[in-house]
Amino acid sequence: MRKWAALGVLALALLLIAVDGTVLALALPALQRDLAPSATQVLWIGDIYSFVLGGLLVTMGTLGDRIGRKKLLLTGAFGFGAASLLAAFAPSPEWLIAARALLGVAGATIMPSTLSIIRNLFTDPVERTRAVAVWAAAATAGAALGPLIGGALLEHFWWGSVFVINLPVMALLLVFGAWWLPESRDPEPGPFDLVSAALSAVGVVPLVYAIKEVALAGLTWTALAAGLVGVAGLWLFVRRQRSARHPMIDVALFRTPAFSGAVGANMIAIFALTGLVFFLSQYFQNVLGYSPLEAGLRELPLGIAGMLVVAVIGPVVHALGAGRAIAAGLLVSAGGLTIVGFSSGYGAIAVALVVLGAGVGLALTLTTDAVVSAVPADKAGAASAVSETAYELGAALGIAVLGTVLSAWARSGTFTEAMQGTALVAAVLLVVASFVAYRLIPSARPRPAVGADAP
Repeated sequence: MRKWAALGVLALALLLIAVDGTVLALALPALQRDLAPSATQVLWIGDIYSFVLGGLLVTMGTLGDRIGRKKLLLTGAFGFGAASLLAAFAPSPEWLIAARALLGVAGATIMPSTLSIIRNLFTDPVERTRAVAVWAAAATAGAALGPLIGGALLEHFWWGSVFVINLPVMALLLVFGAWWLPESRDPEPGPFDLVSAALSAVGVVPLVYAIKEVALAGLTWTALAAGLVGVAGLWLFVRRQRSARHPMIDVALFRTPAFSGAVGANMIAIFALTGLVFFLSQYFQNVLGYSPLEAGLRELPLGIAGMLVVAVIGPVVHALGAGRAIAAGLLVSAGGLTIVGFSSGYGAIAVALVVLGAGVGLALTLTTDAVVSAVPADKAGAASAVSETAYELGAALGIAVLGTVLSAWARSGTFTEAMQGTALVAAVLLVVASFVAYRLIPSARPRPAVGADAP
């Protein structure tokens, strides 16, 4: 039972990180009144967290393999709490931007540590899939709960309350994490490669920036330059990993169709999820006239479905095998988006949210499990970072690509028509991803290890 209690601690940590990625959006109007940031500063307040988080995931995942995942996670939890306090009482926009950057650093230490500890804690494949399902449910629920929590807090407190809420959660994580979480590390990690760490950041951060710039302003020279820098950085990173004696990531894994297919499916599932939340939030508030809290409540079926699907993942994988189950999850997600594509009333949209949440929850669980299971437990931190970098890129692409389609469509029609058309575009992409997953990812059914513990 101890390892399932540890899983609860890890899920709590990830839930908070996911909430923090979306909770700030609702607080922006209030903090603009108090701090009077410029338009550029508002963008940096919103984006710096994801830039730093995405840029450091690979580095922190590898660092956890070397110094110990529990040690890194608890250090990150303390840092996250401290940075939240700095953000909550920021006296200026510059202060808040710096605090958000520190939150990104701390978040990058926590995310890969949670998944790599699960990889080492649950050695039985069946149990590990179930544990990753809980982990994925926390990620899905956190993204959906962010607007709801933010709306509830802002109904009664000042904008800094969206950061203060992190403190008691991180305190619980430190206390129970120190008690229940086991320590694990790579016994032969080799030297830490600072050049590779820098190249991973140079590759990911400009790329995420370019994607977000395109979403906000279209294909500008700034976005093009940042994109080129990011691609060059990733190319140099991959080249160095191929020749390094102790690479941060075994890039040869990407030559395996099952691994690259799982990473791609992971990214596209999050692409659809974040894109839908992005344009539905606008639709609920700008078209249907709901308050931020009311809009957050109406998005809740998405997170609930993502959590409840945990109960059926085992039977689904047993019946279909991993590859076919991932394909089915993506296809179900496409069905949810198709409902949105032909509906405008909340009743139908609520059904669509349940369908999408269940489909994404299934696909995200099994793709994540496939990625972290593809490497030895000693290298779990690096593999976890690959999965979570795909998550961050998928989130950025979902908002950028679908947001651009939505904006272009809205200029020639109503917002409702644009939302429906964008949902159908996303549904088509998911159908294609489902077919690719079906062809690339094997459908071997997991077998429990002899003597595996029951939950």
